[in-house]
Amino acid sequence: MIHLTALTSVSVWLSKPLFRGVIALLLALSCQPGRADTIYETQDDFLKEVFPNKVAGEEIKPAVLWLDKKAQDDIGKILGHSYPQARLRYWRKNDTSVWILDEVGKEYPITAGFVIREEKIIRAQVLIYRETRGMEIHLPSFLSQFKDNKLEGDKLMNKVDGIAGATMSVNAMVKMAQVSLILNKQASLMLNNKAQP
Repeated sequence: MIHLTALTSVSVWLSKPLFRGVIALLLALSCQPGRADTIYETQDDFLKEVFPNKVAGEEIKPAVLWLDKKAQDDIGKILGHSYPQARLRYWRKNDTSVWILDEVGKEYPITAGFVIREEKIIRAQVLIYRETRGMEIHLPSFLSQFKDNKLEGDKLMNKVDGIAGATMSVNAMVKMAQVSLILNKQASLMLNNKAQP
């Protein structure tokens, strides 16, 4: 008799529209994919750290690199997907350039900044991390592997060790590092060509 009463009580609750609505909402919310945007550093703060000796009030203005079809194809080969973007902003002062790029880790884009001098990465920084796992790639112990790394062909000269559970995020950082070095090389060639009469 107790079992029958309990079943009757549950069926009465399930027949109420408000109760069914609450259950449906809870189920819908629990099925949403998790996403955690973590901003480790803003683009402006990153640029101010890289170029600290600017005149007060002076804005760091970006330069523009136009990509031809060959450059887009070369970048696409590294990334493993097409790269249709025709132009990229970057920042340059003397022999130092900054590239801020996005690449998808597992599901969401990772925004990272790369500082390049003399064809080598002198600093890599995760600016925004949007995945729910693998955020260890923002730690200095991981990012230090990019310091003094340069291209050998289209690959990084020094291997970057992975992080358990963050393979796709690590791969995205490596790809962005390679792309930043290629873009820097292309921008330097364009600047040298402009400087020659």
